[in-house]
Amino acid sequence: MGKKKGYVGAESRHQSKYSSLLIYYNKYVIGAMAFLGIAVRRVGMCRVALSPLCRATSRAYSTPSEPTTEKNVPYEKILKQEGGVRGPTKPLPKSADAVVIGGGSLGCQTIYHLAKMGMTNVVLLERDRLTAGTTWHTAGLLWQLRPSDVEVELLAHTRQVVSTDLEQETGLHTGWIQNGGLFIASNKQRLDEYKRLMSLGKVYGIESYVLSPAETKDVYPLMNVDDLYGTLYVPTDGTMDPAGTCTTLSRAATALGATVIENCPVTGVQVHTDDLGVKRVTAVETDHGTIQTPCIVNCAGVWAAKLGQMAGVNVPLVAMHHAYVVTERIEGIQNMPNVRDHDASVYLRLQGDALSVGGYEANPIFWDEVSEKFAFSLFDLDWDVFMQHIEGAVNRVPALEQTGIKSTVCGPESFTADHKPLMGEAPEVRGFFLGCGFNSAGMMLGGGCGKELAHWIIHGRPEKDMYGYDIRRFHHSLTNNNRWIRERSHESYAKNYSVVFPFDEPLASRNMRKDPIHKLLLDQGCVFQERHGWERPGWFNPEGPAPILDYDYYGAYGVSRNEAYKYNELLGKEYTFDFPPHHDVIRKECLTCRDAVAVFDMSYFGKFYLLGPDSKKAADWLFSADVNKAVGSTVYTCMLNKRGGAESDLTVSRIEPGSTHSPLAPPFEGDGYYLAIGGGVAQHNWSHIQTVIQDEGFNCQLLDHSEDMGMISIQGPKSRALLQEVLDTDLSNESFPFSTHKVVKAAGHEVRAMRLSFVGEMGWELHIPRDSCMPVYQAVMAAGAKHGICNAGYRAIDSLSIEKGYRHWHADLRPDDTPLEAGLAFTCKLKSSIPFLGREALEAQRARGLQRRIVCFTINEKVPMFGLEAIFRNGQPVGHLRRSDYGFAIDKTIGYGYIRNPDRGVVSPDFVRSGKFTLERMGVVYEAVAHLKSPFDPENKRVKGIY
Repeated sequence: MGKKKGYVGAESRHQSKYSSLLIYYNKYVIGAMAFLGIAVRRVGMCRVALSPLCRATSRAYSTPSEPTTEKNVPYEKILKQEGGVRGPTKPLPKSADAVVIGGGSLGCQTIYHLAKMGMTNVVLLERDRLTAGTTWHTAGLLWQLRPSDVEVELLAHTRQVVSTDLEQETGLHTGWIQNGGLFIASNKQRLDEYKRLMSLGKVYGIESYVLSPAETKDVYPLMNVDDLYGTLYVPTDGTMDPAGTCTTLSRAATALGATVIENCPVTGVQVHTDDLGVKRVTAVETDHGTIQTPCIVNCAGVWAAKLGQMAGVNVPLVAMHHAYVVTERIEGIQNMPNVRDHDASVYLRLQGDALSVGGYEANPIFWDEVSEKFAFSLFDLDWDVFMQHIEGAVNRVPALEQTGIKSTVCGPESFTADHKPLMGEAPEVRGFFLGCGFNSAGMMLGGGCGKELAHWIIHGRPEKDMYGYDIRRFHHSLTNNNRWIRERSHESYAKNYSVVFPFDEPLASRNMRKDPIHKLLLDQGCVFQERHGWERPGWFNPEGPAPILDYDYYGAYGVSRNEAYKYNELLGKEYTFDFPPHHDVIRKECLTCRDAVAVFDMSYFGKFYLLGPDSKKAADWLFSADVNKAVGSTVYTCMLNKRGGAESDLTVSRIEPGSTHSPLAPPFEGDGYYLAIGGGVAQHNWSHIQTVIQDEGFNCQLLDHSEDMGMISIQGPKSRALLQEVLDTDLSNESFPFSTHKVVKAAGHEVRAMRLSFVGEMGWELHIPRDSCMPVYQAVMAAGAKHGICNAGYRAIDSLSIEKGYRHWHADLRPDDTPLEAGLAFTCKLKSSIPFLGREALEAQRARGLQRRIVCFTINEKVPMFGLEAIFRNGQPVGHLRRSDYGFAIDKTIGYGYIRNPDRGVVSPDFVRSGKFTLERMGVVYEAVAHLKSPFDPENKRVKGIY
């Protein structure tokens, strides 16, 4: 694995002069003059091996540490109560509309925003004092630019709350300090990433600058810039104070009518199963009384998993030691910006006239036995683990070599499988909400996430697209799998400071879910992607198989590194913001589909049946399109939320009952529907449908046959000629028109054939019982040989689909986008009188006109774009690309993004046609052509077989 992955922390571009130095330290160095330079030079003298503690279901390790009670965080004020817990600070009410459990950043932000939105009969319960768990020792950094538009918006709200709103509402200062932020780039890829962030920042009005090394030196005179490519400087970044922020939030919430009760541990959660078999929260139990409530919000941080167990809810997070050290006074450091040196895996936080130094290492210590009594407590710092950060810090700020260590801060933090928080209503129990697993970013994301969580609780959905944080992004088979949680959380922690490249894939906990033809595809060179635990084809490497191996923890904990790991080497070649080396391989897959025929393994798709007496009522209400066509019809549709936002896009097929228990045709009475849904979002769809069924009281059931069936899609001009040899039915336009399906035989095996396309070509999907997948696939490949068939993966689908103008849910179609904005009005039965979820919102939006609209853009220059590039109309920022790829048939880069009118007017087709558009990629501006229709086959002839 090359250094550019940056996983192992303090590896810098140049050989450090400290590489042979030894460690010297005092366990409790508060006030000690232990110079950082001396510590670096003495590394190794006291080298202590990490002792494996836990080898349960995975190669996962931890070391025991006894907590120390020293109060050595670098804050003037903490909220610890001297003399121990004395009982609840207020009497418990008998009932509440919601109970927030946990008085850290998320708990305080959530109750504040609930009260601000009008839900004032709410209670926050904290087992000790506010901030006592992990918030009290957090570094409190706030960086505004992230490679996610939603996160940029969440961070902006946090900043607004702590820097302005709370002080205006309470007259109290939260401790916010705007000292700016510097991101350090030690290589070209890192600087390219920062330029991407700078371009995105322009859309949101965030002031930022890419600085040369010399300019960086002017901003931060104490910094060594000899090894820099450049930096990203954001003057309005800053630092938050945990005690000041949480105290002010608590007072503001209380003033609005909320109740905050400290010193009151929760001992149980009451869950009731209703008449429909649905589990719902009914009460919270404590030693001091029970509060009746229909809603619990789990903001318990490291302790969230144990709280989840009380209600039968899986909370997939792990606890780890996370540390920083605070230096003695440094002359000239005052007013300097905070620094993140990602390539050295270290951050430097301004602490008055000193610095806090911390980072993310490849061998973090797991805290397996989470103590219930661990309040305002810290671990002894394990210098053997932490020392890797010191070298990078001394290299960046040489003055640290002669600076003493004032204190060490090593506390617990909770981490998750993808380094994103866990939010939303748990799929196991209605009314049990999560607001935990913030990966040491709870202060930074707290304001934005607290607001979204409050909106979620009150209105049933958040305002923004929070799918990336929604607990339902994980399949239920994974959230209680200890190996998956531990391995993924470790990898995400170790890679936290790595460059975020567009096509990276995890190495941890792979091969969890494999379809029946996985081995056949692997042997043909398939390079797999991971989605929802499934291994799905990414692209096909002509140089042969690249199997995925067991996770090696990047060599940490004494685990041997995987040598000559071909899959990892192929990933490494994609660590670029240019076209990858196998760009031409993907091109060949795409053009074979356009010119001949390609087969796509889409077996990871979710495959559900909606059946039962009220299934027609449920289908009418759930689906935006009219799916109640004749049996044998297949309809592309959306599912919406109350605000008209797209919770999903999928195909729904009207089916007839089967005579057997075949997964192709289950027996049922009345109406039946077969739902095919993108596999990466299957859990989200399942939960959405179940929630709507429960809320509306429909008497119907949802069956999941995702594991029982595979699915291959045969697409291209020659697909009909090929499949006519394999299927026992007439495939002519008259006998088998587009958007229809039949149960037929393929090479003697029963399958459900659907004439559909996700790539803009004539083609059919074959939905196949699991045991028949291999022979059917082999028959298709054999029949296709004379037609020039090839295997193709999802990298090709991404390109082909964007070229045709088809949407990808959670990219250019999200819960905060309506079908009208997304160009999908044809999926909505607005011309009928049939009520459906979200209809009223769409009608209101149609009446007032669209305030934003999706637009297709192409550029003539042969440069790749990946999404987040800024869109300018007549020189003004109007949006950013949500999704971008290269279209090989039109030989251009294509991007889709939603644009707004800077004057807040309607975004009409004329507004699009009359503008001059440019796209900014990494600070470089390109002229763009705006299209209201797809530039490829705009008349939709190819899917109808008209070539």
